[in-house]
Amino acid sequence: MKRISTQSLRGLYILTDERLGTHLESVTTAALKGGARLVQYRDKSADAGKCEREARALCALTHGHGALFLVNDDPALAAKVGADGVHLGRDDPEISSARRLLGIDAIIGVSCYDSLALARDAVGAGADYVAFGSVYPSPVKPDAVRAPLDLLTQAKRELGVPVCAIGGITPENAMPVIAAGADMLAVVSAIVFADDPQAVSRAFLHLLEVA
Repeated sequence: MKRISTQSLRGLYILTDERLGTHLESVTTAALKGGARLVQYRDKSADAGKCEREARALCALTHGHGALFLVNDDPALAAKVGADGVHLGRDDPEISSARRLLGIDAIIGVSCYDSLALARDAVGAGADYVAFGSVYPSPVKPDAVRAPLDLLTQAKRELGVPVCAIGGITPENAMPVIAAGADMLAVVSAIVFADDPQAVSRAFLHLLEVA
């Protein structure tokens, strides 16, 4: 049995942005205080030392708030800093290799874009959750494919693992996503670039609790 139950893979899921710079920890802290249950460290820069320092600090911070910490794209970095797992995209390492490195207890999430077929394959290969998006136009990835909300419903009904929705989600448009079956709302801009990240996180949390 896995150490971390899939029941923990629910709620508000914050993805960091390298543009936060020196505000990375303070914004993440605010989101956690507002109710975020998962944090994903995402930095596409080639500065390995910076990424390790930031990921290690965020891992300790996130665990200190009783939340789960994942690393985007990089199973080796996740293993090095003691993360709870990794999130993989289309061009990242295979699920099987990430599992060998991180172990049976690790969380492995997979981006499935707008494809239920990709999600089926990911679950078959051992993914702990699948992510679909962009469900709305995304300011972070404006050219991202769009995933219809009924895809979340179908995935929730069929796959047997938690379903994550990402892309352009705000407190104003989140309820249809939750109603469609999303277990996790993955949010970047609406929180990390907000004037009050804690207040926006609380607004998301209220919607999730109501639902």
